[in-house]
Amino acid sequence: VIGSGAREHALVHTLSRSGSVREIHAAPGNPGMLPLAKLHPVSDAACASILPLVKRHGIDLVVVGPEAPLVAGLADELRSAGVAVFGPGRAGALLEGSKVHAKKFMDRWRVPTAPWDECTSLQDVEEALAKRSAPFIVKADGLAAGKGVFVTQTREEAFLAAENLLVRGALGEAGKRIIIEDALSGEELTVLAVSDGATYRILPPSQDHKRVYEEDKGPNTGGMGAYSPVPWVGEELLEMVRRSILDPTFDGLRHDGVPYCGVLYAGLMVAPDGIPRVIEYNVRFGDPEAQVVLPLLEVDFAEMLFACCEGRLSEFQWKEPSRWAVDVVLASGGYPGVFEKGKEIKGLENVSSMEDFVLFHGGTTFSPEGKILTEGGRVLSAVGLGASLEEALVNAYEGVEQISFQNMHYRRDIAQRAIIQRRGGI
Repeated sequence: VIGSGAREHALVHTLSRSGSVREIHAAPGNPGMLPLAKLHPVSDAACASILPLVKRHGIDLVVVGPEAPLVAGLADELRSAGVAVFGPGRAGALLEGSKVHAKKFMDRWRVPTAPWDECTSLQDVEEALAKRSAPFIVKADGLAAGKGVFVTQTREEAFLAAENLLVRGALGEAGKRIIIEDALSGEELTVLAVSDGATYRILPPSQDHKRVYEEDKGPNTGGMGAYSPVPWVGEELLEMVRRSILDPTFDGLRHDGVPYCGVLYAGLMVAPDGIPRVIEYNVRFGDPEAQVVLPLLEVDFAEMLFACCEGRLSEFQWKEPSRWAVDVVLASGGYPGVFEKGKEIKGLENVSSMEDFVLFHGGTTFSPEGKILTEGGRVLSAVGLGASLEEALVNAYEGVEQISFQNMHYRRDIAQRAIIQRRGGI
């Protein structure tokens, strides 16, 4: 497993439950994975670092967690060396690596998305803004670690965001091209689909919470929590997602000669009229979505990934999940801005034996004395499981109460709107 975050910890945890898995390695991994995986502290995810590990340890399958190595072509290089990889090659990864490419792809294959304009100059920006009304959405073309999307309320604010990218180089190469698009309204939804290039299977839908504070206030983050499945998503909506979004996407990739073995993340906005539209594609499991979707899978996860790599996903037996999951992210003081590091995490031993609770490490490290310290902005994912959404929610927050570190903060309203919706309150 390539990567070091909570998503990768969830991948390791899920693979460890597969009867066919003998040994798991993680590069570089994190302290939370240690009981389950052997860690290899590589400095980057380049093929030159990964291939020797694969050869030395007789690795049968590489699962790539983050987007950057996929966009850089790691999967292509490993496949050319005869290694089985779950994750798209460079051509498929462009769906996340370039928003301009993704938008052109969607337009070409009639995948519903927001109207948009490509801008490479301030004159382009002025023209794109002149024909829109607030709010204005400005997006950097390239990978920006979640910092490339700006939701602005005035033309002046939008122009400044665009100027910072195009002229001042705030995000370097990632912001040399930008898109300005219409704002979509409705309910956000994440649909993940695993594919072997010929067919695909939809995983349980999920919804994340991007704003840092309760009631969706404050700046955007990488995600402060999530839950799965989503109560208001029925078979009719999923069929619409299949027919109008996933079918044309995978058909388009095949027609374009792009083999896609991996997971496709469709970030959707479901409008009040019930029509789903694509906000963005990602070419890997989401974080925090992976932490709630993967524990629900009632399949041999490793066998499913091998089926994708071997082009036989259509033969794979599928089972709908019978449980619910809620993830509450525990963040460092200062996050999502400049955040604190090196704070000792207390209470980890309290949750290790809790039932229907699992803790995924996202940004942790070891001190010289062997204590576990905070290292990232999103430090831990506290995941509760249950027979109902309410039960999973209670289990998640019971686990949260056992853990502490200096200036730890988290949202106390994860999945609350969904529970109110289920009870008919919205």
